[in-house]
Amino acid sequence: MTRFSNLPQPPKAAKHPTSDTHHGKTRVDDYAWLRAENWQAMFKDPAILDPAIRQHLEAENDYMKAAMADTEALQKTLFAEMRGRIKEDDSSVPMKDGPFAYGTAFRTGGEQPYFFRIPRDGDIADTSAREILLDGDKEASGKAYFDIGDFDCTTDHSRASWSYDDKGSEFYTIRIRDLTSGEDLEDKLENTGGDAVWAPDGKSLFYTEVDENHRPSKVFHHIIGTEQSEDRLVYEEQDPGFFVGIDGSLIDDFIYIDIHDHQTSEVRLIPTSDLTRTPEAVAERETMVEYDITEGGDVFYILTNADGAKDFKIMEAPVNAPGKVNWKEVVPHQPGRLILSHVAYKRHLIWLERYNGLPRIMIRERATGEEHAIAFDEEAYSLGLQGWAEYDTDVIRFSYSSMTTPSQLFDYNMVTRERTLLKTQEVPSGHNPDDYITRRIFAKAEDGALVPVSLVYRKDTPLDGSAPCLLYGYGAYGIAVPASFSTNCLSLADRGFVYAIAHIRGGKDKGFAWYENGKMFHKKNTFSDFIAAADALVAEGFTAHGNIVAEGGSAGGMLMGAIANMAPEKFSGIIAAVPFVDVLTTMLDDTLPLTPPEWPEWGNPIKSEASYDYMASYSPYDNVADKSYPAILALAGLTDPRVTYWEPAKWVAKLREHTTGKEPILLKTNMDAGHGGASGRFERLNEIALEYAFAIKVAEKMDV
Repeated sequence: MTRFSNLPQPPKAAKHPTSDTHHGKTRVDDYAWLRAENWQAMFKDPAILDPAIRQHLEAENDYMKAAMADTEALQKTLFAEMRGRIKEDDSSVPMKDGPFAYGTAFRTGGEQPYFFRIPRDGDIADTSAREILLDGDKEASGKAYFDIGDFDCTTDHSRASWSYDDKGSEFYTIRIRDLTSGEDLEDKLENTGGDAVWAPDGKSLFYTEVDENHRPSKVFHHIIGTEQSEDRLVYEEQDPGFFVGIDGSLIDDFIYIDIHDHQTSEVRLIPTSDLTRTPEAVAERETMVEYDITEGGDVFYILTNADGAKDFKIMEAPVNAPGKVNWKEVVPHQPGRLILSHVAYKRHLIWLERYNGLPRIMIRERATGEEHAIAFDEEAYSLGLQGWAEYDTDVIRFSYSSMTTPSQLFDYNMVTRERTLLKTQEVPSGHNPDDYITRRIFAKAEDGALVPVSLVYRKDTPLDGSAPCLLYGYGAYGIAVPASFSTNCLSLADRGFVYAIAHIRGGKDKGFAWYENGKMFHKKNTFSDFIAAADALVAEGFTAHGNIVAEGGSAGGMLMGAIANMAPEKFSGIIAAVPFVDVLTTMLDDTLPLTPPEWPEWGNPIKSEASYDYMASYSPYDNVADKSYPAILALAGLTDPRVTYWEPAKWVAKLREHTTGKEPILLKTNMDAGHGGASGRFERLNEIALEYAFAIKVAEKMDV
């Protein structure tokens, strides 16, 4: 029996069949017309969207609003609850850098952060001492969407580069601010990736330009006071399958150019002693070999999977001869111990690793090689390594949280091994960790693999199968989903939900092999792992199949589409945010922003018939069939360059055509945003409130 009643007729997308043939196999797509022919230009000017497409998307928005009309009061309640858990005038703990300490903060009621600095040893609590450098609320005024990308000061602290995106399309504009006057210079760099790296003298900077297909492929050198058209091209990547990024060293000796896809990387260096030098590769790229470098004075430390080091190792090489022939092992490869990132300081080498599914921070004294770990004892938790802004330091900063423990920020002295608690996340409306339980269980996958599942729920939640459950999953690109504290999910837990995260293959939650076994020709493991997680939650009494609402976004939205086709009867509802569901069509289109760089993740169906066939066997859009689908809420962003709006729009149209059940298929397109949804910290809560209200309505907990 449907929980939605008295609904108007849903929009019915027109059919304009188009066909494509690859490897002698023809597919027909009735809804391909929903892709705007002028999508590149539309991302920069949404007003030029084809009126027929706009009309259809707005009709879908109206239908979604009608279907969720009885939850409007609930959405307002959820929004108020979630906002009430946010400290409105929250502030970061400033990080010391030269004569100042830099931080960010919010005003009460403010949507955007402001950036400030105080004297290096100034009183952190004295808000009157803050010199406001960039006011996000002021810059965002009058704009439907606004996202600040990067803020970075010159070495002499006189200027800062900052970037913004005001359409959600991730084409960032870089401005230069004079920190004495507080005014921006005339310089304006358009269509950038958002990051800039200053030359040590503060008279020029480096940035990446994003091309018309939304690929950062060029690095430019900009001299302050000149036109962008005069900028010198420093590096251009010719392979459309690789993205380019930039970074700078802590001791200002090199500009790093990072070139990568999902399985191969290359780093090129520009010495800041000669900014006109042609960037030179540390090691020429080798397919399937990744490496990343950090400075160490006279040496580089290199994190790499070279020579079969699947879970990575750390090498070192002289700065004046960093080629692979000179790499020497510092931290050996240890199967099952995945090294995630590393950073070096004058006397210490630090890395973040994941062992037995949990993170820990490792400290190595460079002079002696002595090592020790920063670890915690909870069953499931999250660590974040913030490091330090200066090279000559014995102190680093890290964060800790669990699904029941609010985030804590520590300074850690690497010599004395003392932790100093700087800040504990405040929950203004109140939070008692003892009211909740966090657990980690293991689900047995089809092939016997054990899939970790992290849980949080109230102590008084009955574990007899009657509790509703929101089960979240992602499972792609090697991204591990941390078991961290979320104030938002407490709104579900307080209504009797079990909130669960399935750490499925495709992420690196259990090492690099966990990732490999969830990509390319092993992608279906991701989907079956998620279903196994649902089954395990049922078997252990946490919930029942009729009570599970599944949620995932982006590549996790592909997961949602796949499990909807594979096991619709096991889920009462599905929330698919910006879902990558038209996998085969997108991977066949090499003009789309992410397609060539994504081939190592999914396969190249243009060249490989095997990849085409495998992708066709699971691509959610291609596998929609006549069956009873659960209630589905799909969310899209009009200017999303990562998962284009037409993927969820087409998917919803096809689902609605084929479902044999009575549950509604809903689509909401944010007409003013892209992949990340609304940009303001409170505006974003409105979207989460809609998602949670959908889950609560499906779970028939509206009266709780």
